[in-house]
Amino acid sequence: MFAVFKNAIGNLVKKCMLVFTYLPDGKNARQQYIIAISAAVGIHLIMAIVLMLNTDFSPKAKPTPKPQMQVIDAVVIDQSKLKQQVDKLKKQKQAIKKREDDRIKELERRADDAAKKRKREAQKIKDLEKQRKKKEAEKKKADDAAKTSRAKAATEEKKRKKKEQERKQAEKAASDAKAKRLKEEKAEKDAAEKRRRKKLADDKRKKEAAERAEQERMLEQQMLEEMASRDSARSQQVMGEVQKYSALIISTVNRNLIKDESMRGKTCTVKVTLAQSGYVINAKAGKGDRGVCDAAIKAVYKARQLPMSKDPEVFNQLKDLSLIIEPEFN
Repeated sequence: MFAVFKNAIGNLVKKCMLVFTYLPDGKNARQQYIIAISAAVGIHLIMAIVLMLNTDFSPKAKPTPKPQMQVIDAVVIDQSKLKQQVDKLKKQKQAIKKREDDRIKELERRADDAAKKRKREAQKIKDLEKQRKKKEAEKKKADDAAKTSRAKAATEEKKRKKKEQERKQAEKAASDAKAKRLKEEKAEKDAAEKRRRKKLADDKRKKEAAERAEQERMLEQQMLEEMASRDSARSQQVMGEVQKYSALIISTVNRNLIKDESMRGKTCTVKVTLAQSGYVINAKAGKGDRGVCDAAIKAVYKARQLPMSKDPEVFNQLKDLSLIIEPEFN
């Protein structure tokens, strides 16, 4: 009976020892350590029970020599096995502890490596994001610069076409004015030639008509006086027309002048070249306030055609005109 109980206890000890060689997966280091300590305590309790069971507390009868020898041998054998089991458990416990410590250190090392790796990856992602943003900013800046450049080029091209159109118009106006001037000069030469021939004829008639010399002289003197009177009247008429059209031209420029308060009391001399029709061939700023000069030039070109007399003599006085522009404020 005792032998059966002893064998059962022995099997239980072996099963408990398996706890040190097998721990359930999914437990953390603290839980595994607690299980191992609990198993060790349980095994020690079992061994204590085994020793108590091997001890006889009943009053001993006088044993025969042979049974006495057998009992002593049995006790010695059990203690030896127990010591071996205890040593084995201690070694297993130490091995388990070492494996656990090594495993924990390895896990800590892996966790540290993983943290460092995550940190490096995070920094790498941060650097890549920074580079991406930088490239996007550079691309946006380049796109904006290209857009600005295209807009500027388009504006410049528009201005160039406008200036080219104005130049062609001015050239055409100048060409028309020149053709008209040449025509007028030819007409004037023809008239002069006609007058010259007429004078020769008059001189011939004077020579032939000696008897009427005194009468013709007196007539000629009278004619010269009348011509001088007419020339004087003509000069006054021309000057009046020049003053009139000069005032009209200045008034036209003032109407087209874009003014601001900074121009008050300031002037600018503008030199204007006009065609027979009054078309503006050229305009240049002379002395005076720069703001007034710029506004006056724009006003002249804006008007395009200024008031002009059809009288050639008046035109000759006005074709190269210097205007003193002073902005008028109400």
